[in-house]
Amino acid sequence: MNKSKPKYMQIIDAAVIAIAENGYHQAQVSKIAKQAGVADGTIYLYFKNKEDILISLFEEKMGTFVEKINEKIAGKETAAEKLLMLIETHFRLLSEDHHLAIVTQLEIRQSNKELRLKINDILKGYLSVIDRILIEGKETGEFSSDLDVRLARQMIFGTIDETVTSWVMNEERYDLNALTFSVHRLLINGCGSRDK
Repeated sequence: MNKSKPKYMQIIDAAVIAIAENGYHQAQVSKIAKQAGVADGTIYLYFKNKEDILISLFEEKMGTFVEKINEKIAGKETAAEKLLMLIETHFRLLSEDHHLAIVTQLEIRQSNKELRLKINDILKGYLSVIDRILIEGKETGEFSSDLDVRLARQMIFGTIDETVTSWVMNEERYDLNALTFSVHRLLINGCGSRDK
């Protein structure tokens, strides 16, 4: 649906700012249109409603996340290095985009159950990157052979996610990127890394 048109991304980027600054429930379509510099009606050429904007926004931004993480891990030899790149990229992308950090960590969580299920569906691409790293680590003997991949994936995603949420809740008063190595060490140890 018109995704290749330039105004589509213009509206998505405007929605990130409008939702971050006003909150999802207060960010009317008219505010998003104003931020994008388009007429209210133009929004409906691209999106069904505000919920559709939020889902599309998350889909686009998550797609970019996965793309950038895959680029970063492509040349890495070990599962541990790949996990480090995943954490580093995740923290860097959100620390560089204040509005996106607020939307992904706070605003998306306040949505209704049906919307959260759609968001969880979009997250599958990101979670499968974590799965690939964990399976590789098990196969190469870097991680414990009896590692529960599903549980480890939840632990990794949950830790990264909560670290970013705490940073946002603390008004980004400290350097999120500086936590990369500490978080990596904790997660690697949790996977039963042989690298001790």
